[in-house]
Amino acid sequence: MCQHARMASSTHALPAHIRSQALERLRRLVAIPSVAADGRGISEAAVLVAELLREDGFTVEQLETAGAPVVYGERLVPGAPTVLLYHHYDVQPEDPVAAWHSPPFELSERDGALYGRGAADDKGELVSRLAALQLYRERHGELPLGVKVLVEGEEEIGSPNLAPFVHANAERLAADVALWEFGAVDGAGRPMTYCGMKGILTVELHVRTARQDLHSGYGVVVEDAAYRLAAAIASLRDARGNVTIDGFRDGIVPPSVAELALVDALPDEAEALREAFGLRGFLAGLEGAAWRRALFFEPTLNVNGFHAGYGGAGAKTVLPAEAIAKLDFRLVPDQDPWAVLERLREHLARSDFDDVEVRVLQHAERAARSDVGHPYVKEALAALRDVYGMEPTLHPNSPGSGPIHPFVVGLGLSVVGIGCGYPGSGIHAPDEHLRLVDFERGTVAVTRFLERLSGR
Repeated sequence: MCQHARMASSTHALPAHIRSQALERLRRLVAIPSVAADGRGISEAAVLVAELLREDGFTVEQLETAGAPVVYGERLVPGAPTVLLYHHYDVQPEDPVAAWHSPPFELSERDGALYGRGAADDKGELVSRLAALQLYRERHGELPLGVKVLVEGEEEIGSPNLAPFVHANAERLAADVALWEFGAVDGAGRPMTYCGMKGILTVELHVRTARQDLHSGYGVVVEDAAYRLAAAIASLRDARGNVTIDGFRDGIVPPSVAELALVDALPDEAEALREAFGLRGFLAGLEGAAWRRALFFEPTLNVNGFHAGYGGAGAKTVLPAEAIAKLDFRLVPDQDPWAVLERLREHLARSDFDDVEVRVLQHAERAARSDVGHPYVKEALAALRDVYGMEPTLHPNSPGSGPIHPFVVGLGLSVVGIGCGYPGSGIHAPDEHLRLVDFERGTVAVTRFLERLSGR
């Protein structure tokens, strides 16, 4: 057995008392329905997060913003490197509730996994970080590194108040590396880390063609709102998924040679994900290196929901007077989301869809990537290698989005992600869950990362 495999087999499990405390903390957090979209449970979740940090010896402040409070904790070591942990205590709405097999705000354990809204994103990851710090202290005593923890409450609505908060608190948040909120193993069980995230813009398109729904017999002379909006959406991209809005790609910075090489060297997960997601195939027939480059380096437009007319049982021959669609744009460096919004409005007006109203749903976020060759990134890879006993993969960025830009660009931090997820976690979906084996190994991997940074 190789050295890495011996280390993985001997260190991937958490001591029973740390595991038990972590799961109890997660149970308490999941029980609070801290849904940022409608403001439920936000203050209660912030109070509990602050309580957990104080229990672990952090000096804690609850700092107000124009929206949800930021919980900030620190344990500083003068003259030593400092790690900044970023997390969020808010979660996505639980709808559709009927699709859950257990109550969404009650932590349920079955088949080796923990189910509940936030179990994976991001309450489980936060609890994992605290357990990792506890494990370090039990192994070695106090951590000879500074630790700062920032836990916000608006990530799931685009973190509209985080960038100004980071800017106003730049000195307070100064650190040497940021350990981001999540990480995962891939479909084959390989650990991965990443150094950036895509940006995002979410909008709602709204069209009304009459004061009220009409008998569908009038469809020969009255515009169908659903059809009208569908036509507008269809004009925004082609069959291969390319966005057709003039100026949409303005500002895009091509990936570096090093970033391209990383993605080209990644294992091919396409087939495993196709089977896991139940797909017939991939958009535009993408495969191989082209599939991977598109996933990490290309922006996209997605229709998240379309609502119009009648959706109940049987038929109702109605002509919808109103139609609404929700869309998101996933953006890459250095697209400006506000410029994308303006180009969208110009496109609709120029294409004779000036009756389609565009409403911004949440604050926009810019994409950012930090240095994939930074020494702390190499330590993260080594930590994953030590714990999992196999070669980890390094992604220049996640295909998802998050408020990483003010940390990478504003604070000048390198970012790495180590965590507990896997492709089937059901993040943002019914039956969101965290596998216990991933929770334990992800926690130990964070401990190992801290050990390496502290020379252990």
